[in-house]
Amino acid sequence: MSWFILVLAGLFEIGWAIGLKYTEGFTRLWPTLGTAGAMAVSLFLLGIAMKSLPVGTAYAVWVGVGAVGTAILGIVLFGEPANLGRVLSLALIVAGIIGLKLASSPG
Repeated sequence: MSWFILVLAGLFEIGWAIGLKYTEGFTRLWPTLGTAGAMAVSLFLLGIAMKSLPVGTAYAVWVGVGAVGTAILGIVLFGEPANLGRVLSLALIVAGIIGLKLASSPG
């Protein structure tokens, strides 16, 4: 269950990272409130996951899920480049996340 919570925390991290773009420097109320809410939920869920997962593993996976998801949405939503180097780099992060899961005790 802790791995599910951790991935969910990572999804909320994607939400607040993308939300930052829509706040326009925290000048738009609703995107700012949504972003702040996603931040709070993400950190809360990360804290719950860390009750039973090693801190280094949990943090690395949380950041990795957030980084990969945010980069993919940057490509889809904002037309950021999707060149071979970026895609391969994102694949390496995903491989690292999978490796951490496989190397961790059940949680």
